[in-house]
Amino acid sequence: MRLNYIDATGDYEVRATEAVFPDEETFGISQSELSLALTATEGRAVVERWLAESRIARDGARFALPLSELALGAGDIVRLPIDDGDTLYRLDHVEQSGAQIIEAVRVETGVYLPSDRGEEEASVRAFTPAVPAYPVFLDLPLMSGEEVEHAPHLAVTATPWPGPVAVYKSASDEGYALNRLIDASSIIGITQTDLYAAQPALKDTGPALRVKVFGGSLSSVSWVDVLNGANLVAIGDGSSDNWELFQFANADLVAENTYDLTLRLRGQAGSDGIMPMQWPVGSQIVVLNGVPKQIDLSSSERGLSRHYLIGPSGRGYDDPSFVHLEAAFQGIGLRPYSPCHLKVLGAIGADIDMSWVRRTRVDGDSWESVEVPLGETGESYLLRVMDGATVLRETTTVEPNWTYSVADQALDGVTAPFQIAVAQISNRFGPGVFEQIEVSS
Repeated sequence: MRLNYIDATGDYEVRATEAVFPDEETFGISQSELSLALTATEGRAVVERWLAESRIARDGARFALPLSELALGAGDIVRLPIDDGDTLYRLDHVEQSGAQIIEAVRVETGVYLPSDRGEEEASVRAFTPAVPAYPVFLDLPLMSGEEVEHAPHLAVTATPWPGPVAVYKSASDEGYALNRLIDASSIIGITQTDLYAAQPALKDTGPALRVKVFGGSLSSVSWVDVLNGANLVAIGDGSSDNWELFQFANADLVAENTYDLTLRLRGQAGSDGIMPMQWPVGSQIVVLNGVPKQIDLSSSERGLSRHYLIGPSGRGYDDPSFVHLEAAFQGIGLRPYSPCHLKVLGAIGADIDMSWVRRTRVDGDSWESVEVPLGETGESYLLRVMDGATVLRETTTVEPNWTYSVADQALDGVTAPFQIAVAQISNRFGPGVFEQIEVSS
């Protein structure tokens, strides 16, 4: 026998209790629900009584009484002489004709006595206030390759964590629709020391990066685990599209929620192209451990401003605990990586031959292929001849090489030193990150 009821001693949540005879093998369950607030002891007493009544009520009696006994009716208790003594029966059905035909079931007063089970101590969860969450949008490059290319990630933290966080989206600041539920708190932090630029794809053994984190803890891993993608972190200035990805092997706890990160691997997933000379104190970090989730965003919404309300899922989006953000996203997952290994042969006054090696944002880690996949519908590059911030010439090519002829140099009036920058072009994103080389003579 099983009973569902409302817990009167806790948070008024639905609870279940059951009873079974120890001398019987149970093949079926009789289940009932009561919309009553009961304690655990009261709920247990109800199912024990029902179970005992169901067994005793198997014994029934049918007999006739004369019309002189009309005072007896349904619900009355009578005592009948049975072989082993008098037994109580409850009259359940009375049919009156020439005599009273009675149907009765056996009852016992003992089934109404409560068991010796003591009352359980009430358990009430501590109140968790609906504090505003701290959301961070991250428009990131592809990491595993399984992500939606154009959709941004969202990391959210709050202290205390209010439970699942709802994300509502709208084209204007009205008519919001649910977009995403974020189930867990992300690990978000603030840098307390500067992080200077370092050579990408090589061990960065420079000074420790000290960070204070919220929403979780950090741990050290082996270098092999780092090479297999562990401890991936985004560092940026808080804007949605300016994030460098790096990894770290060592996380040393130096104070409460404060770590020194050493033995790093910088500029991951093509983010070396936007690595500044210095990430200053106060830069944000987000641990990319699978907790930050991509929101739903169609490809046609790239670059379009959208309104977002982010807050506890248990409350309406008009609650004061919701945070309003307005953002547009480029779809950095579509952005081509910057070319590498730029080389220049020649000097001003003669043809200058330039070459480079393209990189790919898709499936570029395999050593089985002769050349990494293109990752775009076609191969093309944008080149700029620059004198500082001034663009002297802009041209395109479909080969990973280009010649700056003497005639073009004269037409541009170029003098040493000057720079040549090159970026791969995506038909969906446009030019990717530029890489440049200086021509000094």
